[in-house]
Amino acid sequence: FAYFTGRFLGKHKLAPVISPKKTVEGAIGGVLVNILGMLLYTLILKQCFGFSRVNYVYAAIYGVVGALGSMLGDLTLSVVKRQVGIKDYGNLMPGHGGILDRFDSTMICAPIAEILLILIPFAVR
Repeated sequence: FAYFTGRFLGKHKLAPVISPKKTVEGAIGGVLVNILGMLLYTLILKQCFGFSRVNYVYAAIYGVVGALGSMLGDLTLSVVKRQVGIKDYGNLMPGHGGILDRFDSTMICAPIAEILLILIPFAVR
């Protein structure tokens, strides 16, 4: 959703030197939809699977931190690509930046999620 929000509403560049097509509006849209996704996930766990205690504040925190971690991972590997002087990590999926572009956000987001799980209890019990 960050892509679609940025594509249709984006006017302000987020990091033009690193990744010229990313916009502030896209980043905001991605964070908001991620928060909504986590809130919907906790609601489904409560309504459909009988979790008695849900914490929507924790779910929103997970959504914000997850979205920001994903953006950080994407931008970090974009910097690496620029420093090395390559456009794509491979040609398995032409036009998609290579296979590493499918996992760049996860490389930062996964450790951050683990830290969150240690520091803050999960949003449901």
